[in-house]
Amino acid sequence: MPTEAGDMAGDDGADFDAFYTAAVRRVVLYLYAVSGDRAEAQDVAQEAFARAWQHWARVARYDDPEAWVRMVAARLLINRWRGLRRWVAARSRMGPPDEVTGSPSPDRVAVVNALQRLPKPQRQVITLHYLLDMPVRDIAGDLGVPEGTVKVRLSRARTALARLLDDNDQEISDVTSRA
Repeated sequence: MPTEAGDMAGDDGADFDAFYTAAVRRVVLYLYAVSGDRAEAQDVAQEAFARAWQHWARVARYDDPEAWVRMVAARLLINRWRGLRRWVAARSRMGPPDEVTGSPSPDRVAVVNALQRLPKPQRQVITLHYLLDMPVRDIAGDLGVPEGTVKVRLSRARTALARLLDDNDQEISDVTSRA
């Protein structure tokens, strides 16, 4: 009886290990950019890769197994957000939290906030293109949209991010000049 996951799948286990090693960082980076929460991105990526492992015989035959993992991860993230929304509603009825944690750097907060303010289609293409270094053609294939649509979304996302981040810099400048 096999004792390790790799033993159960024979060569498939080695294939999956190589796939995981090559893709995990990119998937976590994408999820972090979308969610703004590193721990959540890591958890969701782990769950998505576990599902890929469970269905590896089928997933391995796809043209782009990483795209399948990203799609599963995005769906898992949406489900978590729905659960979080229910938890926040319940928690708000119970009062404020007992402890406060430290905050991230102002730059990180500004970038994450700016990304979150973009429409989802723009946020998807800008994170895939700039954080995962995916070419426009591959993004179009993953999302099932024409390349021109990806280019327009990228352009609009860059413009919006520049404006949002410039607005944030102006707000910080205004606060520090009053101090």
